[in-house]
Amino acid sequence: MNILNIALLFSSVAFLFYGANCLLSKKMKDEFVRFGLEKQRILTGYLQLFGALGLIFGYLFFPLLIFIASVGLAILMFLGFAVRLKIKDSLLESLPSLIFGLINLFICVSFYYKFNLS
Repeated sequence: MNILNIALLFSSVAFLFYGANCLLSKKMKDEFVRFGLEKQRILTGYLQLFGALGLIFGYLFFPLLIFIASVGLAILMFLGFAVRLKIKDSLLESLPSLIFGLINLFICVSFYYKFNLS
């Protein structure tokens, strides 16, 4: 298993978990209130789930879907990182969103060059 497949597996499993958690968890509901984004919680949860499913179905059936899903997840995570900085969370609290943004950036750039999408 190469690093790209590990990144795909890690990201898809994590976003299935975090997407469901975002929709169902009281703690996540409270976090979105703290972020000042309570109205975006449901949308964020579904985007995370769709992104995870895009990575999975893209891997199994349609590789271009991996590129699309990873771009969306990278944007979502970089925006999440920006929100964390804006509300003055610590670097340790902000780091997961940055790491997931970078993982998905790695995935989308890898697939961009792998399939010559230029």
